[in-house]
Amino acid sequence: MKHISKANLFIAGCSIIAGIASCTNPQGNSNDQNKKTSLVEDSLQKYVDERLAIYETVKLTTNINDLTVSERKILPLLIQAAKIMDELFWQQAYPQRDSLLNSIKDEKTKSFVWINYGPWDRLNGDKPFISGIGPKPDAATFYPTGMTKDELKNSDVKDKYGLYSVIKKDSTGKLSSVPYHILFATELQKASSLLKQAALLAEDEGFKKYLNLRADALVSDNYTASDYAWLDMKTNNLDIIIGPIENYEDKLFNARASYEAYVLVKDKVWSKRLAKYVSMLPELQQGLPVEAKYKKERPGTDSELNAYDVVYYAGDCNAGSKTIAVNLPNDEIIQQKKGTRRSQLKNAMKAKFDKILVPIANELIDKDQQQYINFDAFFANVMFHEVAHGLGIKNTITGKGFVKEALQEQYSWLEEGKADVLGLYMVTGLLKKGELEGDIKQFYTTYMTGILRSVRFGAASAHGKANMQCFNFFKENGAFIRNDNGTYKVDFLKFENSMNKLSRLILTLQGNGDKVAVEKTQKEKAVISAELQSDLDKLTKKGIPVDVIFEQGVDVLGVK
Repeated sequence: MKHISKANLFIAGCSIIAGIASCTNPQGNSNDQNKKTSLVEDSLQKYVDERLAIYETVKLTTNINDLTVSERKILPLLIQAAKIMDELFWQQAYPQRDSLLNSIKDEKTKSFVWINYGPWDRLNGDKPFISGIGPKPDAATFYPTGMTKDELKNSDVKDKYGLYSVIKKDSTGKLSSVPYHILFATELQKASSLLKQAALLAEDEGFKKYLNLRADALVSDNYTASDYAWLDMKTNNLDIIIGPIENYEDKLFNARASYEAYVLVKDKVWSKRLAKYVSMLPELQQGLPVEAKYKKERPGTDSELNAYDVVYYAGDCNAGSKTIAVNLPNDEIIQQKKGTRRSQLKNAMKAKFDKILVPIANELIDKDQQQYINFDAFFANVMFHEVAHGLGIKNTITGKGFVKEALQEQYSWLEEGKADVLGLYMVTGLLKKGELEGDIKQFYTTYMTGILRSVRFGAASAHGKANMQCFNFFKENGAFIRNDNGTYKVDFLKFENSMNKLSRLILTLQGNGDKVAVEKTQKEKAVISAELQSDLDKLTKKGIPVDVIFEQGVDVLGVK
């Protein structure tokens, strides 16, 4: 791992971060200077102390007695491979980690660096919390420092917007791309070897095939065959999602993928309950509340909807807000041909429900509606969010190619917003058809509470932006009212109408591939008002966590 020296990490003198203070007199009295620096450090320390408290620690465990002897031997190998993904994500997000940590004396600040994979607070708009660290660069480490969008666009680089490469600039200013499998060759070879070892022990043939193909993919950057093999798995008890997957960290183009891993143990009982819903996608697609041209695609149905206990998070998925459900692969062609696998991370989901969502409801939901807060409704809302990624439109109707390509850095937040509202649309439709049990009031009230939970992830998060948009849109359309005491009350009829209107808006924006219109929508709707922020501050004052961090690994699981 390459490290930048301590001298390069910290700007000399008095560069002060996050709007807390600034220093404009470098020639001034050194005692005054020291006092100012001390005040800033004290302020930052207070900030870290307060922000560290927003996380609740959760142990990631499962019943290993349900696993075979060979599966218990496989788990440590998968966790070792996942740890390598964690190291690779550090190299992508903040390769100066060790130099930074060595310069910090306070243990709480070190802990906060580990949580955020760097010196920027991911759940507070990437605000710097280390003195001397500037704003987080949109380019991360995927592009040369100072490179403009036009500079790459006008270059002759073949792999300009590739998922699995970085852009480098030589001494003459010429740009080129370097594939991940070359840049991270040593680490990826180790991870590949661990997956091969796990494959030798695997009893399930589908899982064995996937592990071998994924091992090959890590060292070649060719993930297609392993993605298909992953979708073909039906009878596996263990699973690992591993590799460069999501684009959230690349805020310049939303093009390049970051490394992550989840190690999973299937919950067979819940998975069986979920199996029927994927087959209903084509019918639900046709019923979408939008013009026919925006729903002409047929979603793939040859995929699975499963529930898992997650026993290890690594890399991108462990940074900032923790994922509680996964819809993969992201490849639009594979999605259209084969579908996706929707993985519900049930133990992590239950932890967030108990420790975060219920306390939020007790504080911010109308007293008469608190009775409708329900884990099965929360589980279904999250589950159908992931299923809903398969609905809608992947190709623009305006000849601009895939929606993702047309919207670039504006894609992720709008896609998450689409999945949120279409997931609710699916719940509503399935309840009316008698295919889902429960009271619509439970789903809508729990969804409303879920919005209040997720907006706390902040403007730096795609999920945070999506929920801000939903909150503001629903408010404008009367889907809920804010009582005089600061609690929220759902209007169930207007909630459904607002859901349909927002679904139509998002699907139209995606289908048109109109990036300018999406940017305008983000600036107008994906914002937190002063009133909402005041209500969210109540949650912090009450000590209600924003998110979770994990105790995880072989020792926690009891496997060696």
